[in-house]
Amino acid sequence: MKLIDLITLFREGATFENFCNEQALNAESEVIEIYAQAPVSLEAQLAFFPIEETEGRTEFQSEGMLYRNLFDFFYFLEVIKDLNDSEGPTNSELAQKLFRYAIKDA
Repeated sequence: MKLIDLITLFREGATFENFCNEQALNAESEVIEIYAQAPVSLEAQLAFFPIEETEGRTEFQSEGMLYRNLFDFFYFLEVIKDLNDSEGPTNSELAQKLFRYAIKDA
């Protein structure tokens, strides 16, 4: 799943709880973090890890793959909620903005 896919999924009404169930994530985790597989790009595959596993690291290795933290799921959901309440950018424009934010703030 790429960032644009995640955005589309949630803008079309997916819920955090259902997403966690489908991804075998614990929705009760303190925070689920969104990571991009290295090399990081807008087209990189995403992975989702509980903060209890990553300990908030910027880079995280799992199953031999290197990932870089983009942002946490709560931030992502807040952006989606704010934009679904008003006319906002297209999914593609939003993916670009979120990606720039993640790279700039890292």
